[in-house]
Amino acid sequence: MTRPKVLVTRKVHQEAIDLLKEKCELDIWDSDQVIPRDVLLKKVQGVSAIFCTISDVIDAPVLDAAGTQLKTVATMSVGTHHISTYDCKKRDIYVANTPDVAADSAAEFTVTLLLMAARRCLEGVTAVEKGEWGLWKPMWICGTEIVNRTLGILGFGRVGFGVARRMKPFGVKRILYNDMVRASFGDELNAEYVDQDTLFRESDFLVISCALNGLTRNLINKKVFDKMKPTAILINTSRGPVVDTDDLVEALKTGKITAAAVDVTEPQPLPADHPLISMPNCIITPHIATNSTKARLDMAINTSRNIMAVLFR
Repeated sequence: MTRPKVLVTRKVHQEAIDLLKEKCELDIWDSDQVIPRDVLLKKVQGVSAIFCTISDVIDAPVLDAAGTQLKTVATMSVGTHHISTYDCKKRDIYVANTPDVAADSAAEFTVTLLLMAARRCLEGVTAVEKGEWGLWKPMWICGTEIVNRTLGILGFGRVGFGVARRMKPFGVKRILYNDMVRASFGDELNAEYVDQDTLFRESDFLVISCALNGLTRNLINKKVFDKMKPTAILINTSRGPVVDTDDLVEALKTGKITAAAVDVTEPQPLPADHPLISMPNCIITPHIATNSTKARLDMAINTSRNIMAVLFR
């Protein structure tokens, strides 16, 4: 019996490769760099499954190049916006992702960014690096305490709830959230379901952990910043296009909000000369919220399992 062929578009954990090798023929782009488009279009020909990452654009031309034997596109990510799910559905191709395994890692990192922004850690580190750490000064780099503040969360799924659960012991006074529907599991934290207007106006810390779709693209824009407290801090670990980057720059410049910490941007990566990068009140990390050793291993293994489940069901 002919073994199905699987294209793996990135260097991933050996444990995930070993799962596929048991029953599949593998073609692996064994590199940390994104597979070039022309190479992808060649290598995808004749495969039954594609093991891809969020950096790979899997659109109609790729699906056409693969051929009718392609059964599944499995991505080592939560998001699927890099995959043309519409074209996959037309071709009866299963799209699989890894939504559960990285939630804890993402929630932990979101809390990390929140604490760093609240206590102005970037400014402190920069001061040390520049030799500005002199004698103690009472008013120097004073940040915001978490206790008795209001935490707002836009998108109360696995990550959003995980952030709320981790922030509760810090002594936040209120936890507000907004999502498509009220989440009963929020009751254990006394979290309050509110409309977006209330969320934006009353949050001291506004965490963005929603999905990217037609409703959320550029949702956080000038109109929202105008509603927020001037002392508010924005944290985004969801998707860059949820926040209007130009409006964020203006809000930070003019004091509409106090600070921001973002793990995702639009565009991504930001150009080296982008004004957001040089702002002392904005922390930017290179999309690493799920970059824990365990999360990455689990994501790779689950992607392989998703492929096996489709090919050998």
